[in-house]
Amino acid sequence: MFDTFQEIFATLRRSKLRTALTGISVSVGIFLLIVLLGAGNGIINAFLDMRGALALDVMNIFSGITSKPYHGMKEGRRVQIDTRDMQIASTNFQGTVLKSSAQVTQSNITVRYGKQHIVRTFNGVSPAYREMNTATDNMRAGRFVNDVDMQQRRKVIVISENDADYLFGTYRNAVGKYVTADGGMYRVVGVCSYHRGNNDMYVPYTTLKSIYNKGNNLDDIMLRTRGIKSHEDVDRFDERYRAIASRVHMYAPDDAEAVWMFNTSAGAEEMNKAFDILRVTLWVIGILTLLSGVVSISNIMLITVRERTHEFGIRKALGARPMTILRGVIVESVVITTFFGYTGMVLGVLATEYLNYVGGKYTVTVDNMTMTLFSNPTVDILTCVEALVVMITAGVVAGLIPARKAVKVKPIEALRAE
Repeated sequence: MFDTFQEIFATLRRSKLRTALTGISVSVGIFLLIVLLGAGNGIINAFLDMRGALALDVMNIFSGITSKPYHGMKEGRRVQIDTRDMQIASTNFQGTVLKSSAQVTQSNITVRYGKQHIVRTFNGVSPAYREMNTATDNMRAGRFVNDVDMQQRRKVIVISENDADYLFGTYRNAVGKYVTADGGMYRVVGVCSYHRGNNDMYVPYTTLKSIYNKGNNLDDIMLRTRGIKSHEDVDRFDERYRAIASRVHMYAPDDAEAVWMFNTSAGAEEMNKAFDILRVTLWVIGILTLLSGVVSISNIMLITVRERTHEFGIRKALGARPMTILRGVIVESVVITTFFGYTGMVLGVLATEYLNYVGGKYTVTVDNMTMTLFSNPTVDILTCVEALVVMITAGVVAGLIPARKAVKVKPIEALRAE
């Protein structure tokens, strides 16, 4: 076997250009497959992180802009949702709306503890918020906002594990400590697990309304619902809600832009369909890219065997057995495809990590929710290995078939080959 490898490396050194072309085709095929799949997974994971923060039976209601004139008022008016909308939901949708949570926010607040400081958004919420947002469901220490906090307008705060580690050294030291924010003192009562893309700190919404003079206005409302699963259910709820709320806010009952609603169940259904299409598209492109690499290997190996027909004739004339010649071709193909395939796989993984490093820094904020555009662009190691095996198999087959024909040629005929 040692002699076989010596012979292979000697052949590769003599044909540096052919070896380089073969290696590049293998590396590029696997590299592009991994990068495509990794990039697709990074985008999908980022959206799943955002969706994963919301329970799948929650209806969100946001302020909107009227698109139709109504009772002498022009279109383009902003409809500001407020505490009356919560009353509408709880009074008129009994049995459908199980719980509700109002939300008000205040951005760009500098939170300090000792020499450490951090800029965050305060999210004023009620206790029911925890049931509707899984980002706060897992408490690492302490508790969440409760009813007494709401009634007494306490200055208490719930922060994420990451922020607690930064401010206090470790989240285990956070509960019971006081932080300052805009001149006020807040007592840390809880630490929730960090949810990617969510850097908010949570305080009772009654406290936030009082301190920052929010009045009765709300940024959005979250409703825990029952029986709203399909788009038809969402449409019926929307139509009925708008018909009731339009009398309070004075807009056309059929104006779909006046108040915007989003149901996570229906949204999840559409999102999953989009993700499935994206995954299939990426796989199709990846497989075609891999096939182009296979074709390149096949062409190069066919040319290689033809060029070595004269060599095979000399070796047969000197007593070499056909199986020895075939084994040399196969081992050469395996060595080239394995080495360059592994190189392409490593480069692909490094490229996805770079995409994660660069893309993970870019975020967008939609309705006070910060979303990372790129997250965890991983590719299953089994997929990488399978792609490498496909390349190796293609190289072996591409070299074996013409090599078998070449070694069957009589030595005298092979020696005449050019």
